[in-house]
Amino acid sequence: MPLVKICGLTRPDDAAHAERSGAAYLGAILAGGPRLLSPAQARQVLGPRRRGVQRVAVFGDQPAAEVIVTARALDLDVVQLHGTRTAAEAAHIGTASGCVVWPVVRVAGTMLPVEAAALGAVHRTLVLDAHVVGQLGGTGVALDWAGLVASVRDLRTAVPDLTVILAGGLRPENVGEAMTLLSPAVLDVSSGVESAPGVKDPAQVQLFVQAARDAAEKSR
Repeated sequence: MPLVKICGLTRPDDAAHAERSGAAYLGAILAGGPRLLSPAQARQVLGPRRRGVQRVAVFGDQPAAEVIVTARALDLDVVQLHGTRTAAEAAHIGTASGCVVWPVVRVAGTMLPVEAAALGAVHRTLVLDAHVVGQLGGTGVALDWAGLVASVRDLRTAVPDLTVILAGGLRPENVGEAMTLLSPAVLDVSSGVESAPGVKDPAQVQLFVQAARDAAEKSR
């Protein structure tokens, strides 16, 4: 059963509902866009460290020192790194912050970026998100899951214990197809469970978690 991350949270009530619905990860955006929060707002939305759920903040091209300071101040579980980070820089952020690092590669077409293997080899985790010019994420644009099957298979061969996190255009009605084709360990959804940018639809959140569970059961 893949785990679910509800990202782009902007309201504490939405975060609490996502947690009650079975989300394993709660995500706040510190990288820009319509769901952007300040660190103080992210603290309110994500809450304190606790058992049963992991709290993730999404960063862009902020300086590494700023990411580290913010991650420590929020006592994050995970830092998700968009932007242009080298594997070495991402590793430094993880060590200095004490957080798990999720590096992101933005994918256009059916080939993974050249840096995917290096990032995956260092962190054993990789987020696959859609490449949309001028935006880092939360676009609602889906990857070409069928076209990426061979590339993802090759990546897993190169990095056997890789944890694949799938983002980009996931919704309750298509999450089963994405799981069947790419078998991600984590499903990262934002706009696909919203009634407006940053406003989560409780019914859609529950439908998404249930759809993931149903698809997992069918694949057994």
